[in-house]
Amino acid sequence: MTKKSIKTVFVCQTCGHQTPKWMGKCPDCGQWDSLVEEFQRETPVTGMAAQLTSTGAQPVAIDAVNIDNEKRLLTNLQEFDRVLGGGLVGGSLVLIGGDPGIGKSTLMLQVLFGLAGDNHKVLYVSGEESVKQIRLRSQRLGTIAGNMLVVSETDLDAILSMVAACAPDVLVVDSIQTMFSPALASAPGSVSQVRESAMRLMLMAKKSGIPTFLVGHVTKEGAIAGPRLLEHMVDTVLYFEGDRNHMFRILRAVKNRFGSTNEIGVFEMKEKGLDEVPNPSAVFLSERPENAPGSVVTASMEGSRPILVELQALTSSTSFGTPRRTILGLDQNRVALLAAVMEKKLGMHLMGHDIFMNVAGGIKVGEPAVDMGIVAALASSFLDKALPEGTTVLGEVGLTGEVRAISHVENRVAETQKMGFNRCIVPAGSLKRMKVPAGLQAVGVRTISEAVETLF
Repeated sequence: MTKKSIKTVFVCQTCGHQTPKWMGKCPDCGQWDSLVEEFQRETPVTGMAAQLTSTGAQPVAIDAVNIDNEKRLLTNLQEFDRVLGGGLVGGSLVLIGGDPGIGKSTLMLQVLFGLAGDNHKVLYVSGEESVKQIRLRSQRLGTIAGNMLVVSETDLDAILSMVAACAPDVLVVDSIQTMFSPALASAPGSVSQVRESAMRLMLMAKKSGIPTFLVGHVTKEGAIAGPRLLEHMVDTVLYFEGDRNHMFRILRAVKNRFGSTNEIGVFEMKEKGLDEVPNPSAVFLSERPENAPGSVVTASMEGSRPILVELQALTSSTSFGTPRRTILGLDQNRVALLAAVMEKKLGMHLMGHDIFMNVAGGIKVGEPAVDMGIVAALASSFLDKALPEGTTVLGEVGLTGEVRAISHVENRVAETQKMGFNRCIVPAGSLKRMKVPAGLQAVGVRTISEAVETLF
């Protein structure tokens, strides 16, 4: 091989920026010591890669495109189909990320088994496990089907040849960081290899119409490893979240070209795999203590579905100069802001107390509509008084202590009544525009002072 056929570049492992010489700091993303030397072979494009380089497509009028026969594939996992927006779209590229051991491979095997049960031929490509290891895990999960093909391979050219030969209805690549293209000299998992592998799989999916799943590793910050371009290239980005010490797993859509974003699916991890949770509100409130100070129920909208969650707060006086703030499942800055508003408007000396807050069940809640739930939980713990039985709290809180209207209030209130609650504290602005269900008492409040007087 001549020297002209090898090109040396330095590639940022965070953003993928390329430069001909090494630098201490990436000029694109600003990360220090992230440039790694890579060798790229300048080889002619042949075989399957040559077929995918040019599709020979011609521009057509958009109203002339026929979509009458476009049907989504159902995986027989209703929670998974909900997150996808109603099923798999032909030719779509779906990226699934999550922490190690969270259950990504288990979820993919169950998804493929559901598709195989409807007589779809599916192909599972693993770059991390042997075929025997896949069989052992599949046997434990009870996901063995005759038209479910498995292979252990990392060579991208070989994988594309297999896809062209067996023509599966659905393809899973686990994981994208283990794939490599012989045209590049860099190691598998590098920015160049991940970008090249994802690009060629995307072209294959769009040309053949085969829905493709890419399983991706995540960094210690929780983002999918590899260049940010990877998330821009795919059609859907799903994050499989949860604490390995908790039994519940949440599949969250953060990007979806064919459905709603921020839609979630809830699963329970058991010995034989993942079980769907059709009613998350009942599960998250199943072990809620009765008449306990600091415990408040509020309704959070996850996509198109309201979910009741329990917020728990504990305030205790501290002898240290700087009180502790330990927040799990909520935005720590938001809790600090609301604590300052309570001290100013309610006269509660929370700045001299340690504050501990948690969302029961391991779920994360980030929308402003749960502000009143946070305020009520902190006030309940500070006053050591439990909320009246059967009460839920909704509303967004401003810096002046006002309670602002929230969206989807009728759906939230209907969910609270469905779960057996008969009293709901809501913003006065929302109460004027909503129809209160029969048998439910809705109390409108304008400020957090009114809310605390009403509750306690």
